Amino acid sequence: MVIKKIGILGAGAMGGGIAQLAAQRGFEVILGDVDIKYVDGAVARMEKLMARSVEKGKITVEEKDAALARITKTAKLEDFAAADFFIEAVVEDFAVKTAALAKAEKILRPEVVMASNTSSMSITGLGAATGHPEKFIGTHFFNPAPVMRLCEIIRGALTSDDTYATAAGLATALGKTPVEVKKDTPGFIVNRCMIPQFIEAIRLVDEGVATPQDIDTAVKLGLNYPMGPFELMDRTGIDIALLTMDYLYSETGRELWKAPHAIKSMIRAGRLGDKTGAGWYAKEKTA
Repeated sequence: MVIKKIGILGAGAMGGGIAQLAAQRGFEVILGDVDIKYVDGAVARMEKLMARSVEKGKITVEEKDAALARITKTAKLEDFAAADFFIEAVVEDFAVKTAALAKAEKILRPEVVMASNTSSMSITGLGAATGHPEKFIGTHFFNPAPVMRLCEIIRGALTSDDTYATAAGLATALGKTPVEVKKDTPGFIVNRCMIPQFIEAIRLVDEGVATPQDIDTAVKLGLNYPMGPFELMDRTGIDIALLTMDYLYSETGRELWKAPHAIKSMIRAGRLGDKTGAGWYAKEKTA
């Protein structure tokens, strides 16, 4: 099946980022959410980001305008009937995701591959909410989607080879390097490696070993990472980090994944990272 139009449900940071990426790569995009104001907000963010790219000479005004013109905004699930490939990018909550997928499955054509952009949840479990688990797969893009080069392609227990080939092919067409996650395991590859680092970094702060700033500096200079763990949590959302920790802990029961109290306190204080203006760093540090 030729993919010309990509449907993306969820207009948050990830859904909007994937939509921008697809539109700039020449695909028609249907971007939807429960309220059109979220979609309008996502497109406004895209316009600002692409305007900066124009200022830097990375794209032309004509390319920016053409990409934005490829995006159809909607708050109606029925509009996804025209999609050739469907990506769920709603909030990282299993019940919310399965409810959205079950509704979308009734709208999409039977031959359309359905994918989830979940960063850690069971593809097999999510696929069970659809009537075609063999055509369901995980496509985990990374934030910011237009920039980050990786896409984890995660097989569910019933995902077919054809579905994997379609998803991996689309990731390649979007300029990403796909890696195959052969076994549906909580956290997949990157989060299995990354979340323990987040947790241990928070524990170092709790124990008074070092400040977030010094830990970030040590990790960047000692491990040659582009960002430290606290900078990365602020960038991607401290609430998302906690959701992932809690999911991994609930699935495995391993103390390795148990979230430190400090991250819960941060969220209760409304410090979710860059999106709220403050997280592990104050606003002036994350702007």
